[in-house]
Amino acid sequence: MRIVAGKYRHRLISFPLDPHVRPTKDRIREALFSALGDLSHLNVLDLYAGSGAMGIEALSRNALHATFVDNNPLSIKVIKENIKTLGIDNAEILFKNDVDALELFKNENRLFDLVILDPPYQEGKYNEIISYLINNNLLASDARIVTECNHELDFSNYDFKKIKTYHYGEIIINVLYLSI
Repeated sequence: MRIVAGKYRHRLISFPLDPHVRPTKDRIREALFSALGDLSHLNVLDLYAGSGAMGIEALSRNALHATFVDNNPLSIKVIKENIKTLGIDNAEILFKNDVDALELFKNENRLFDLVILDPPYQEGKYNEIISYLINNNLLASDARIVTECNHELDFSNYDFKKIKTYHYGEIIINVLYLSI
C-alpha cells in the first residue's frame, strides 16, 4: 500500500495481516483527500486506524497533527512501524478502545478538525461515536467527519450543514460538514 500524495507520496506503508482490518484502497483515499481539499493546520483523529493509512495521508497533505486510535495490538504495531519508517514526528498513537479514547479526549478538552471513522462495519457504531463527538464538544466549529461503510448510513438526527456521499463500488464514503 502506498501514500497517494503530499510529502510522503509514493512511499510504501505496511498494513496488518488481519482479516478484521480493511485498508482503504489507494484510489478511494486519493479521491477522498482530493475532495477534502487543504488540510493545513488541521488536527486529525483517525479512530479505528488499522494501518494508519488515512491519518498518514492527512499528515502527508500538511495536517498539523494526527492521533491514531486502535484496540488491535497488531494494528498499533504496524502504525508505529509506518510512523517510524516515514519519520513522522507530529503523531500520537493510542492503544485504546473507542470509548476510552474519547473519554480521554473529553477530559483533556481536545478539539479535532477532521475525524475519520472506519469502525468494523458489523458493529455499526457510527451514530454512537458521532453523537459522543458532538455532545462532548470534541469537534472544532468547522470540523468534518469522514465515515467509510459498506451500506447507507442515516444522519437525519444531526444538524450537519452539508453531507457529501461518494460511492466506490461497495464502499460508501460520507463527508459530514459542521459548517460550510
